[in-house]
Amino acid sequence: MATAKTSRTSMAAPPLLLGAHVSIAGGVHKAIERGVANECTAIQIFVKSNTRWEFPPLEPKEVRLFQEARRDSPIKAVLAHSIYLVNMATGDTALRDKTITDLVDELERCEMLGLDALIVHPGAHGGAGEEIGIERVASALDEIVETVGRRGHCRILLETTAGQGTSLGANFHELRQIIARARCRKRLGVCLDTAHVFAAGYDIRTPEGYATLWHDFDSILGRELLGAIHLNDSKVRCGSRIDRHEHIGKGLIGETAFRRLLRDLSLRGIPMVTETPSSPNLEEIRWLFAAALGKRSTVSK
Repeated sequence: MATAKTSRTSMAAPPLLLGAHVSIAGGVHKAIERGVANECTAIQIFVKSNTRWEFPPLEPKEVRLFQEARRDSPIKAVLAHSIYLVNMATGDTALRDKTITDLVDELERCEMLGLDALIVHPGAHGGAGEEIGIERVASALDEIVETVGRRGHCRILLETTAGQGTSLGANFHELRQIIARARCRKRLGVCLDTAHVFAAGYDIRTPEGYATLWHDFDSILGRELLGAIHLNDSKVRCGSRIDRHEHIGKGLIGETAFRRLLRDLSLRGIPMVTETPSSPNLEEIRWLFAAALGKRSTVSK
């Protein structure tokens, strides 16, 4: 019996999807231009002003310009991050209504643009307790997806958090429970933030701490739920439960930990973007690619 030959294409490694959060100032299509100028293969954007509830709808021309710019670019993954005002875990009826209305609008914009994922923080329960907060988030997600329509393609990724105050998401078990309780669970996934998991207590600076992080993620959530990674160093110590981003290699996590993550072949094909203080930062992005490819380089101090 003849042995089937494995094609070169089937053996090809997944692409390096690296980049940064970029601005949409001047039009959403400008984000693609900025991503290309900074040598990104993945970018993250806001699909509307990140500090306002109300924002003009996307015009068909904007959508067309964005899609044309993306099609002709080397950018293979585009993520969106929700505005910072939303809180799916809140017990405040007015805030909950605003949150759902906004996230419906944002998810619809993502679908119009053909984006890969919308990343959102689970929210803070405000003292009501984790159990109630988890139920509120799952319920809000179902309402959002049912309003937009279950046939959409854009995933909603719940972001891991540092665990400040009553925020949910620093514990993988909380994320697992939210996803398990949501009827729309097939549309959900997780975005892991390096600064947040470090602040939540995972010391990813050591090989043992790094291995523990992924053992827990895989056993509690499952690697299939990993949809994106935020690459951020941290201004604060491990376990501080404080969210303070720093430039790659200039914080308390350090270059070695990021080299380990970037060279982890099990993560190839997962979009990874920086949200550091001056993102996009061309030097930082070039360092990420060099580190991923095993090249010697150092982020300038």
